[in-house]
Amino acid sequence: MRIEHSLPPGFLGRRPVRVLVVGAGGAGSAILMGLPYLHQAMRVWGHPFGLQVSIMDADTVSETNCVRQPFSASDIGQNKATVLVNRINMFWGTKWSAETSFFNESTLRCSHDEVPDLLIGCVDTRAARKVIDQAVTRGMQRTTYWLDIGNNAASGQYILGQPPNSRNKRAATRLRTVSELYPEIVDAAAGEDPLPSCSAIEALERQEPFINQTLASSALAMLARLFRYGKLNHHGAFFNSETGRMSALPIDPQMWTKVRRRNRRLRVAA
Repeated sequence: MRIEHSLPPGFLGRRPVRVLVVGAGGAGSAILMGLPYLHQAMRVWGHPFGLQVSIMDADTVSETNCVRQPFSASDIGQNKATVLVNRINMFWGTKWSAETSFFNESTLRCSHDEVPDLLIGCVDTRAARKVIDQAVTRGMQRTTYWLDIGNNAASGQYILGQPPNSRNKRAATRLRTVSELYPEIVDAAAGEDPLPSCSAIEALERQEPFINQTLASSALAMLARLFRYGKLNHHGAFFNSETGRMSALPIDPQMWTKVRRRNRRLRVAA
């Protein structure tokens, strides 16, 4: 049974939608470079405040990053988040911000006026996703949406969910997060996939170019429909560059029931 998801009442109110992008690498930079277009579109659609975006990452630009990420030789050694935000602010006239630190469990322990409405996770380890999962599901946390984007060499996915916290009702229609649908993605004990190498050639073998841009563009298109029409009938997708196929993730409560049964079986088997 497929159903539609509706934007919570008051989400598009009398202030900008606060967005926090975690990670300024391949996926994070692709998302950030596309967000100004969503910001401009929202203003045209009658939401004059648009977006207020912050991106956080403690990493600095390396020579290898200049191969498949939007950095140049002159950026080497500088903080990734700062480089990207400065570029966007200069071009678009925005006042977005950068945090030169890694996301941790205390990041979202901020005042009510600073809690992100939408957290976009662009991290590449299970451990990092687990930290995000623990932060957005804390009882008194009020982040409405968690959009996770991940990929390997030739495929990837993006999944929008509503973390079970004080902001989101415990209802059958709540969008399940990536960690609820696929718990293994936050299981740090399962080991990590190899990270991109310091060698440009090896880095491209482990992660092909344009995967990040494809996922980012599709995820932004989904957000655009949600913010314009106030509803969705899918909350993510899987992309495979080898086959060229994009498979949407439908909003399906029955699938959630199957996932819970599968997870129970796996726990018993373990």
